[in-house]
Amino acid sequence: MPLSASQKRYLRGFAHDLKPVILVGQKGVTPALLAEFDGALAHHELIKVKLADDERDSRTASIEAIRAHSGAELVQTIGKVACFYKRNPDKAQFTLPK
Repeated sequence: MPLSASQKRYLRGFAHDLKPVILVGQKGVTPALLAEFDGALAHHELIKVKLADDERDSRTASIEAIRAHSGAELVQTIGKVACFYKRNPDKAQFTLPK
């Protein structure tokens, strides 16, 4: 079920103080990067990803590739930083509003 606007707004408040956990370099989205992303997402639930690419279309494609692989929800993108959320069914850290 996709996140509602109020849920995204709620998560953006928490994401504001976060530092990027995953850095997508010049090689782009690799299997190793996706594995690291999955581990970080399972542990933190809400993470920021920084993309090194200067072209907007390429960044959008990388963000979509990460989102499609992980099944995470895209909370926001600002410049070269994207924020993703995926609830951990074992130990949820955020209680989302309705």
